[in-house]
Amino acid sequence: MTVDRRPEPPARDAPVHGSHVAGRQPADQADVSAAATPARVVVLGAINVDMVVSGAPLPGPGDTVVGGEFSVHQGGKGGNQAVAAARALRGGPGQGSVAMVGAVGDDMFGREALAALAAEGVDCSAVRVRSGTATGVALIVVDARGENQIAVAPGANATLTPGEVQSALSRVLGADSVLLASLEVPVDAVLAAAFVARTVGAPFVLNPAPARDVPAALLRLASHITPNETELDLLVPGFAGDPVRAAHALAAADRELRIAVTLGARGVVALGPDVEQIFRALDVEPVDTVGAGDAFNGAFAAALAEGRPFVEAVRRGRTSGGLATTRHGAREGMPGRDEIDRAREPR
Repeated sequence: MTVDRRPEPPARDAPVHGSHVAGRQPADQADVSAAATPARVVVLGAINVDMVVSGAPLPGPGDTVVGGEFSVHQGGKGGNQAVAAARALRGGPGQGSVAMVGAVGDDMFGREALAALAAEGVDCSAVRVRSGTATGVALIVVDARGENQIAVAPGANATLTPGEVQSALSRVLGADSVLLASLEVPVDAVLAAAFVARTVGAPFVLNPAPARDVPAALLRLASHITPNETELDLLVPGFAGDPVRAAHALAAADRELRIAVTLGARGVVALGPDVEQIFRALDVEPVDTVGAGDAFNGAFAAALAEGRPFVEAVRRGRTSGGLATTRHGAREGMPGRDEIDRAREPR
């Protein structure tokens, strides 16, 4: 039985309109000075700053440990995916056509995060700058074996409202766009975005990460879903260890749905109305797998936005994710378009 995928209007929430002051955005406003031109790829998700101590022992309750090296990285699934898409498009006809929808605090971390995205060519005019709220921060300790402890304060990411998302997408999303969203922002904001995408006729790629319960209404509005195995098990319990059967179960209610299940070193399962294929992982020596999923999703959405077939989009996403593991840093390791084009297929 095919699921009825017709949109129902989301609850009304008055859009928030911002103004722009030269040199700085006013608190709790989005920069609306950019032209209202739809982007090829629009990313909805979290923008974080990652503060990392590497090489120190993991502390237990009440412990203080000394050692390791400190570093600060730009992060958040949304920010990472936007950068991956921008790099995958750079040098092609879609260069410079990635827009970010999210929220940061009116603080030093927020300004640095927006500057880093802008340096990658990402349009941040639809990012809210929230007064009195901190930018999202992840505190990460990684020991010598690669084990880690992570505490995340979502900050401004958790404040994004459906009305704000609707207002932002009315300016940056068009019928020729691809919307990519993950779940580090409130799910009702993602649901509002999905309704807008359906209304304008834009493909909606749902990356159901981090793993959590996902409303059935959100799944029905997705044209593409990109879980890893853990996230797939939550979407369709009972198929642990068999991602192909699980993907079929997820697609059973909607024969038009296209699913790409990322399996790390085992590659990617691609399932759609006219395809069932397993793509082998690249032949690489991984040094850092953090951010590989974001690299996959950004390049996958970029390929769809270029009009590439689903199978080719999965292949390019797989390649981007594999190359990203060969360098340290979630965002630092994301490859460019030329690297994706030149990568050899696994033997």
